[in-house]
Formats: sequence, C-alpha cells, structure tokens
Amino acid sequence: MKILVVIPVFNESKHILKCLQSFNEQSYKNIDWILVNDSSTDNSKEVIEDFIKDKPTFRLINLINSSEHIPGAKVVKTFYAGLNSVNWKQYDVLVKLDADIILPDNYFELIINELQNNPKIGIIGGLVYIKKGNQWVYENISNKNHVRGPIKTYRKECFIDIGGLRMTLGWDNLDILLARMHHWEVKVLKNLFVKHLKPTAYVYQETKSRKLGEYFYNIGLSKKLAFISCAKSSWKEKSLRHFIISFKTFISLEKEKKERVITQEEMNFIRKFRWNEMIKKFKS
Repeated sequence: MKILVVIPVFNESKHILKCLQSFNEQSYKNIDWILVNDSSTDNSKEVIEDFIKDKPTFRLINLINSSEHIPGAKVVKTFYAGLNSVNWKQYDVLVKLDADIILPDNYFELIINELQNNPKIGIIGGLVYIKKGNQWVYENISNKNHVRGPIKTYRKECFIDIGGLRMTLGWDNLDILLARMHHWEVKVLKNLFVKHLKPTAYVYQETKSRKLGEYFYNIGLSKKLAFISCAKSSWKEKSLRHFIISFKTFISLEKEKKERVITQEEMNFIRKFRWNEMIKKFKS
C-alpha cells in the first residue's frame, strides 16, 4: 500500500528535526512525505530544507501568506495545500501528522498491517503520549478509542466517503462520526505509542467552554442534545459556569444560524448516533 503523509508546519524549529528523523527511520518505506510550511517566522524552513536535501521522498511547500486563523480551519487548509499539490488519489492511504510528534520506527508497518488484514478499517492510529518528569504518560484529553488529530491515518476510500476534512472546529471528531455514518471502522492500536513533544495547549476555562459550545453546534447537535452534552461536560469539570458559557455559546450560534459544514443527512445521523450512545451508556 502506498502512503501519502502531509505535515502542516508553523514555527516548529524546536521539534521538527527530531520528528523528521523518526519519519525517515520508518521501517515501512513506501511513503511520500509533504511538509507544508505555513509562513513560519522561525527557522523551520531552513531546518527542513537542510534535512530533506538528499531525501527524494520528502518535499517542502512554502506558503507565502499565512492561513486565516479560524480555529480548526487553519490546520485543515494547510493540510489541503499539501494534499492538492499531488494526485493524491493514486495513494492507498492518506495521513495527516503534526510537526511535533515522534513515531516509533515500526509505526506505519503496524498501521499498514492492520489495514491489510481488515478492509473495513477507515481511520486508524496509535495513542499519544507526553513527557512528565522522566516518564512518558498518556495525554489524557480524549478516550483511548479516539484517533487524535496529530496522528490521523485514513484509508483513501474512507477519506473520499466522508468528504475529506472539514474546515471547522472539531474536524478531528467530525471525521470519526462521518466514518461511522459510512460504515467504516475506527481503530486505535493501544500498544502503539506516539510521543507528543509539545503537549496540547492549555486554554483558559472560559475559552474552553466557548469552544465546546461551538463544537457541539458544528457537529449539528439539537438543543436537547447540546444541553445534555454541556451538562455532562460541566459535571466532569465540576463547574456550573462551564455549563452556562458552553450552552450559551451554542444557543447564540443557533440564533445566528451560523452556517455548518455538514449536510442535513450528516446532521441527522450524528444526532441519532449521539442519542444511541447516550442510551447505551445509561443502560450499562
């Protein structure tokens, strides 16, 4: 199987060399790598150019004007700049990686093995770990059955079925939901650890709450589903303020009738899926 990997890059000079070394040392070799430098202001460009100068499977694209900074949209837009620079449909597997991760040498060997053994798998990845003190520990910001945004691998047919990546906050959850809509399996290899050199940025509680409300709106939840989802998140956060801000954000976007990047059919599936998941958890 032939793999195309696209890596958006913005001011990653501190980490990019280690990442590139881990990419280059993959035991699976049928891979083309495209790095997309989104107008970095540090020396990321120079570090990449020096590393790839004698490596024909690596290519660098430099964007002149930085992508508009819309949460979720910027990284997707940068990803597409790399994807659309080639005939990506000639590849079997499409990958979006962050520029601050280190892969184990056998990462793609194991990924391809799973894809070949199970043609129903549409999205796959390992687990993301961060360093705390002298130990690498699981970056516990999502459950272990979710393929994280920094390490998304798609079977090409699944990528096409879901309409690719959507330029919106929550794109890396929306893709999972849409994959399930199209009857693809999502798999996390829980014995496959990826090192995340720059842990996911901490955001102020109010910003986090607003983003949650926006995410629930973007994936098409109904008012009732959003209420329950905001309440559930607030219970975990032990914060009534979290609920008020997140649900208020959802209602505000609903009143504005802000355009979503999903179809009515996709929205209907997501709402039904979320209800069914809630009922399953309640019964268990």
